[in-house]
Amino acid sequence: MNIKVEKVNQVQKLFEVIDSCTMNVLLVTGEGDCLNMKSKLSQYLSMTRMFANGDVPQMEFIAKNDEDAQKLKDFLEEDAKCRKELDIG
Repeated sequence: MNIKVEKVNQVQKLFEVIDSCTMNVLLVTGEGDCLNMKSKLSQYLSMTRMFANGDVPQMEFIAKNDEDAQKLKDFLEEDAKCRKELDIG
């Protein structure tokens, strides 16, 4: 299942969710690069280069397992709610 990503505020929490997934989770960039996000090296690279300011331009996660995909969707929805609360307050 492909899940488009626009913004991530809680990057560390995202990685915790990914670590809890049973199968690999791939991050595909707009340029077509594909990173296995279960890899700590890929997490480090994505945190330092792509998530530095919370913006994630033209990227999507690919989860092969439906339960893993649901975990990611739930996190991203909760992360979006947190962002709205921060913008208001």
